[in-house]
Amino acid sequence: MANTDSCGGLLPLVKVVRKGVFPLVQIFIPIALIIYGTIDLGKAVIVSDEKEVKAAQSRLIKRIIYAVLIFFVVVIVSAVMNIVATGGEGDTSGWQACWSAAAN
Repeated sequence: MANTDSCGGLLPLVKVVRKGVFPLVQIFIPIALIIYGTIDLGKAVIVSDEKEVKAAQSRLIKRIIYAVLIFFVVVIVSAVMNIVATGGEGDTSGWQACWSAAAN
């Protein structure tokens, strides 16, 4: 019960972020970006315009790069938060306990 007390009544909100928002950002947005890029490339290939195909390829490559970056944003944020928590002054175990409680 101490883990849920460390959230100060915000455990439901932290659970929504941890189990709802992060997976949405980490999985569905990159998939959507790649699908949209593939659709654009398919349209360009159907039109058979070499200039449009090259532009669509460029957009697809950019979207794949964005998708990879978005996929890793959760990992990067977690790593930064862990670095800040261990380097900060005072008791930072409260937010870590709250984050762990939200995983259950």
